[in-house]
Amino acid sequence: MLNNLKPTEGSRKNKIRRCRGLGSGLGKNGGSGSKGQNSRSGGGVRLGFEGGQLPLFRALPKRGFKNFGRVEYAVINVEDLNRFNDGDEVTLTNLVECGLIKKELDGLKVLGNGTLTKKITITANKFSKTALEAIEKAGAKAVVIE
Repeated sequence: MLNNLKPTEGSRKNKIRRCRGLGSGLGKNGGSGSKGQNSRSGGGVRLGFEGGQLPLFRALPKRGFKNFGRVEYAVINVEDLNRFNDGDEVTLTNLVECGLIKKELDGLKVLGNGTLTKKITITANKFSKTALEAIEKAGAKAVVIE
């Protein structure tokens, strides 16, 4: 019945009423302590601020180089492609769906480890020389995407 509906026990909590008398448990200063920067409205310091002392993130040395233009390919070997049937088209999305690759990243690169026994069409961004040789030897087709 609609007139009997109630929220489940413990799902609804009363809002804490700060600064509403000493008996509330958060009276007088309302849980902010007394005086100082953090007790004021809008008080407090930014993340990483150490009171004017040189912050740790500035004191520690910066090392290395981060190449933001780096292209990272999802990699697969030729021998892993034998699970597909003859005449299949193998693309990056197919490989993710069947679980051979976890993420698509910036593209697909096929490496030449192992041998290929199926005549399939492989669409990828890059192929190693040994992979191209193994694909041609098996009578399969390699399609390069730019």
